[in-house]
Amino acid sequence: MADVQIRVLGSVSAAADGAPLALPKPRLRELLALLVDAGGRTLTTDALVDDLWDGAAPAGAVGAVRTFVGELRRALEPDRPPRTPPRVVVTVGTGYALRLPRAAVDAWRVVDAAADARGASPATAVPLLTHALAEWRGDAYEELADRPWAQPARARLAALRADLVERLGDALTATGRAADAAALLDPHVAAHPWREDGWRLLATALHRAHRPADALDVLRRGRRTFADDLGLDPGPALDALEREILDRRVQPWHDAGLSALDRRGARARLEASGAVLTSLAVSGDLATVRTQRLAAVAAAEQLDDPRLTARVIGGLEAPGVWTRSDDEELAAAVVAAASRTLPRVAGSPHARARLLATIALEDRGTAARAAESAEAERLARELGDDRLLCLALSGRAMQRFARAGLADDRERIGAQLVAAARRAESTTFEICGRIVRMQALCALGRLDDAAAEADAVDAVAAAAERPLASTFTAWFRHAFAGAPEPPAPDEMPGFSRGLVALSRVTRALRAGGDVGAALAGTDGDAPDPGPYEPWLRPLLLVRAGHRDEARRALAVAPAPRHDLLLEATWALLLTAARDADAPDVVARASAALAPARAERAAGSGVVDLGAVRDLLAGDG
Repeated sequence: MADVQIRVLGSVSAAADGAPLALPKPRLRELLALLVDAGGRTLTTDALVDDLWDGAAPAGAVGAVRTFVGELRRALEPDRPPRTPPRVVVTVGTGYALRLPRAAVDAWRVVDAAADARGASPATAVPLLTHALAEWRGDAYEELADRPWAQPARARLAALRADLVERLGDALTATGRAADAAALLDPHVAAHPWREDGWRLLATALHRAHRPADALDVLRRGRRTFADDLGLDPGPALDALEREILDRRVQPWHDAGLSALDRRGARARLEASGAVLTSLAVSGDLATVRTQRLAAVAAAEQLDDPRLTARVIGGLEAPGVWTRSDDEELAAAVVAAASRTLPRVAGSPHARARLLATIALEDRGTAARAAESAEAERLARELGDDRLLCLALSGRAMQRFARAGLADDRERIGAQLVAAARRAESTTFEICGRIVRMQALCALGRLDDAAAEADAVDAVAAAAERPLASTFTAWFRHAFAGAPEPPAPDEMPGFSRGLVALSRVTRALRAGGDVGAALAGTDGDAPDPGPYEPWLRPLLLVRAGHRDEARRALAVAPAPRHDLLLEATWALLLTAARDADAPDVVARASAALAPARAERAAGSGVVDLGAVRDLLAGDG
């Protein structure tokens, strides 16, 4: 069967395999338009008679409809053999229906694209809405403007077109393309002066484009239009936006971005919060992100729009490359909000995938979210959304620590993440994927390959001005290439707290040195072991000669977290247990490390305790 395509957004026309099909009679084009407007539903012969003759049908109208249907069938399927059933215009009971895929009819495509964009992030919505608007070649059912049945259909599609323009303008502004949004919305407002959202969105775009005077002029023209031309009072949104501009509450994008979380006039700014906070995160201002992210989520939940809430919750595209959160209370609150919202977005796979990926990213160190990360990845692949796939793969990497010895899997995930990021043109996720792969290559003992990834991370990060990425490569070179000890970054407490202490102890342990002296350092100011204290303390005690205390510390030491330091922390417990003669802990640690026998206890890319095989043999 030929690939039949129908257009009604402009003149009514048809094509098969890209070649135009002849529809010379106005009645045939009108009949096709009626079937398109029915959306695939059956139109009875009587209904067609009423619409084609405006209720004053002549004698023989039913026979005429059947004749028109036959001619339309031949026009749409010119190569159909005689006496074979039609496939495009089919008989159903006493009527007829158009049987084509949704993608075959331009009006159906835009309706579906509008629905898909509603649950998508602004970055994903921009191409969906742009393509949808490009479907129009003129006014819907253009040649049928005087037909009574067509007037409500034309009005409905005209309203959809106007709505798509406004949604595209909103999404462009949210993704930092305010000038493009203003150029799109300016003629739209002139053509639709009664649409208050158009005035508000244009003013917002102008101000985001650093044109506050023009923005205020638009708001005042909008107010005059409503009062003088339409005799209406504008809603409070225009007044509120004007006050915000005058009060400088709506700041340009290069400012701190806190106004994106202001609850007044919140919807547009909440849509933009993900882009603003992502920009702050990748530029290194993590403290602001941590203080403002939860406020954005809470504000979104108050608007009672689950898809907006999903976009806000999952809008921070600052992927995880370390399996301990910088702010565990914030992470838990984000996971809780995502879990509350998840049941409310059942009809939106984009929103569901974004929430699941966010849960996997934020609930780190537990390996308890493998199912969520797997579903997020599956949905992203089914949707063909590479940017969403990047977020899902980042979450999957954070969850791939159910047991020791999974570095091979993480290396593959990192490679997939780099590939998806390059397709999506996402520098942030490319850096993430390369760091994930660098860490896994350290565990696999492929240190030359890990060094090549570190060089690539530095090159991409320098070109894109992403200063935090070099923190991971600097610590890699310290651990594996003898570079000086880097400073611990204060803005990344999940990474830096306790790291200096852990690094110094593990380096001394591998070198056969005094771990206590190494921890004290040359200046005598011992670094805080932070969250690694339960696994460092038994070793420090036994090496200081306090065997009984070391055994007691081993007895209460928790099992290591399911994170990048899983093998390293089990190795610390194994070494201390051997020295303290604690056979039960030796057995537990050996069993936990056994699946990583072919790896190094170096999966973090920051500390290295050597080959797991040697550790298990007692030679490490």
